[in-house]
Amino acid sequence: MTGRETKESNDLFFTCSLIDYIARKTKNRRKDVVNALGPARIRKIYDLADVYHSDNIDRVSEDFIAEASIQEGDFDNVEACRYAIPSHWDIGKVYKRLVLGIMDAEKVSVEEAIRRAYNSFVSEKIDDYNSSFYYDAPQNILNAYIYQEIE
Repeated sequence: MTGRETKESNDLFFTCSLIDYIARKTKNRRKDVVNALGPARIRKIYDLADVYHSDNIDRVSEDFIAEASIQEGDFDNVEACRYAIPSHWDIGKVYKRLVLGIMDAEKVSVEEAIRRAYNSFVSEKIDDYNSSFYYDAPQNILNAYIYQEIE
């Protein structure tokens, strides 16, 4: 372990942040980006996150957008935001915690946990930057996913 978190946790943080960066850049829902990337590319991003993290994120995102043929969408939660816009790093951290929770609770691989997190109703709530859900306590976000309801 180097720093405050494990390498795996840092790699997951970068993976989730890159997904958000690509989604913002292409104006797509996060689940659409995850589904377009597919499990093999997500695994590649995760496995090579320490390398990609030292490169320019804009260039890295362009490579994956082209490789996965991700087209321009019409979902722009950044433009729709009426308040302070969280960065792709901020949202990456939210998803990282959710994915780690899913991996622990459901005993699935990182790429499967990512697929489940981003394809859940919780993802829509996280991506509504006009709500307070994305900065709720990590355990509350995980509980919403597990119990399929928001308290």
